[in-house]
Amino acid sequence: MPISINPASLGKIVTTPPLVKIDSPAAASGGFQDVLKAAVGRVAEFGQTADQQVASFLSGESEDLHRTIMATQRAELAFELFNQVRGKVVQAYQEIMRMQM
Repeated sequence: MPISINPASLGKIVTTPPLVKIDSPAAASGGFQDVLKAAVGRVAEFGQTADQQVASFLSGESEDLHRTIMATQRAELAFELFNQVRGKVVQAYQEIMRMQM
């Protein structure tokens, strides 16, 4: 028996913006350094938002535990993703350096 879900009962779904937008000026200029700076900035922004949410919750200004947990998870996942991508970039650089010309 299939389960049917009423989309109206789900409420508002919160989406997370990407770390680097493809149509951003940094990506359009083609500068790797600019793209990297934008990604680091987005990861830092997620971390700051999480810190603000936790501080607000702990001080009693906000009672929304769900948003606090989501902000911290978003920051953690963004950092993990960035760290994985960084590892792949370093690995690719090392592979290029080992190539003989």
